[in-house]
Amino acid sequence: MTPEMKDRAAALLKAYAGKGLKIATVESCTGGLVAALLTEIAGSSAVVERGFITYSNEAKTELVGVPADLIVAHGAVSEPVARAMAEGALAHSYADVAVGITGIAGPSGATASKPVGLVHFGLAKKGSPTIHLERRYGDLGRETVRRRAVEDALTLLEQAVR
Repeated sequence: MTPEMKDRAAALLKAYAGKGLKIATVESCTGGLVAALLTEIAGSSAVVERGFITYSNEAKTELVGVPADLIVAHGAVSEPVARAMAEGALAHSYADVAVGITGIAGPSGATASKPVGLVHFGLAKKGSPTIHLERRYGDLGRETVRRRAVEDALTLLEQAVR
């Protein structure tokens, strides 16, 4: 991750620690990159409660309680699943805020309606409605799609602590 992303992560952790809030991540296409970035920062254990890597549909269901029929109805890369991932991470952790990320980083896995670069985010915060964000980065390469998804996850987490 870039020095700028590490600086953002450090500032984010400081803001959460200042409010006594904890974070959980539930990641599919990013494979734990958000949690890895946050935990690179010394003192992150005061804020990062846990991270779930739910790469498979079964993991989404077993680890954070995403209903299997929701995945069947909408696909793993969808708004309802991203929301359910974030809400499930809150329900299965001691966190106050959770970010869920599911998408198609490529180069395979795309369909006509779900192209490479499509990423859905859910941001759940105790006592607030769950937020959804959809990004269509395009077929920029796996590494770039994943990096941009991490950047957008940080933005959502930053907005949640304001």
